[in-house]
Amino acid sequence: MLLQMSFLCLSCLAVFSHSQHQASLSRSNDPTGRCVYTFEVISPQETSCTRNSTESEMDEVLTRLTLLEAMVSQLIARGGSGTGSGGLRYNDEYLQEAYAQVTRERNQLQLEQEHLKTQVQKLQSTLAELSLETERLRQRPSEQTNTSGGTLHENRPLRDPGYHFKNTSYQEMKAEVKKLPASHLIPEGNHSLTGCGELLSVGDPVLHRKADAITGKYGVWLQDPDPRGPYYTKNTVWRIDAVGKEVRQLFIYENIDQFSKGFPMKVLVLPEPMESTGATVYQGSLYYQRRRSRTLLRYNLTSENLASLLDLPHAGFHGQHPYSWGGYTDIDLAVDEQGLWAIYSTSKAKGAIIISQLDPESMKVRRSWETKIRKNSVGNAFMMCGRLFTIASYTTPNTTINYMFDTATNEGQSIAVPFMNKYRYNSMVDYNHAQRKLYAWDNFHMVTYDVRLGWVGQGSS
Repeated sequence: MLLQMSFLCLSCLAVFSHSQHQASLSRSNDPTGRCVYTFEVISPQETSCTRNSTESEMDEVLTRLTLLEAMVSQLIARGGSGTGSGGLRYNDEYLQEAYAQVTRERNQLQLEQEHLKTQVQKLQSTLAELSLETERLRQRPSEQTNTSGGTLHENRPLRDPGYHFKNTSYQEMKAEVKKLPASHLIPEGNHSLTGCGELLSVGDPVLHRKADAITGKYGVWLQDPDPRGPYYTKNTVWRIDAVGKEVRQLFIYENIDQFSKGFPMKVLVLPEPMESTGATVYQGSLYYQRRRSRTLLRYNLTSENLASLLDLPHAGFHGQHPYSWGGYTDIDLAVDEQGLWAIYSTSKAKGAIIISQLDPESMKVRRSWETKIRKNSVGNAFMMCGRLFTIASYTTPNTTINYMFDTATNEGQSIAVPFMNKYRYNSMVDYNHAQRKLYAWDNFHMVTYDVRLGWVGQGSS
């Protein structure tokens, strides 16, 4: 804009100089001390002019001169003391500097944009994890209605109004730890013995694999202690990531080494979505709970189809009686030396753990036992030698196996066997009697624990 105004001024001067023989531009101070520019042109035809004939013309000239003076003053103020090419160079340098500044600001904005994109991705990841945690919190026992349309025992709702969390007096027990002579101990690492005994100790967790996606925060992984069929063995590893609305993928690994490396040999898609982390593998079949129901399914791993199903009578489901960590862990299926078990609760039991032994073929209930410890007061549980063992906490690093119920004697007692939640979010614990190990899923980490038993005889009672 300044260049255009300068060119206009110089053009005006050139026109006046060309059309008139004598013209001058002078600069002087007015009576007030201000600097004034005066432009004079001598008429070649008139020696003098009357005011009446030239008044309008002079007014117009004065207006134009005033505008010209203003433009010249702006040029001098912005261009410094130099004129002509010096002023042009100054303006050119000014424009270049302004362009460079704009370029720097644009680059800075691009960097900030990339940084914001990274922050958005992190926030999206955090949001996904918080959504999962919110879902977990919603799974805790609360007022619910029967959405399955089934009939419950004694026509009670899914949420028993007589069930009070603060009333824990009936489960207060004194710790009783029995000591056995050293001659009765099973040697560590000797898996050939099938005898059952008192649980003396549990080793530190051994890491085999860490999940690499948010869907692997919790899940199920195990080996079949009694495989059937030509395709799979005791070495085969089974894994299910249990985070998501439609849990259907079953990953199969040839052995523990391929499992640790993350190389599945096959992936099966289950015909019905799975609920929670209570599934187990036994005698060539996968046993699991159908999503949002008390229906148990047996999926034949050789023929790859549903073999049988059962509605577990009166069992709570989808957040009525879970373990303390939530996860819709209302029904937990387990295997030990004596066969297939279901760990759950009902409205009639008011949240106390019920153990039912199931037929592996039909899954019908053979017999049930009711304990005196609430399911949502413990972090997890497993079966061993026909006995229920509960873990006090799923998140405390150094917790204990705090309760044992023996189905042979129909008696329960408090115990105190140290147990470690190394990664502080243990969502699945199952016993494998063939390997003499506990399998667990602890906050993305798939681990095993060696167990030490006090031998009291061969076989199971």
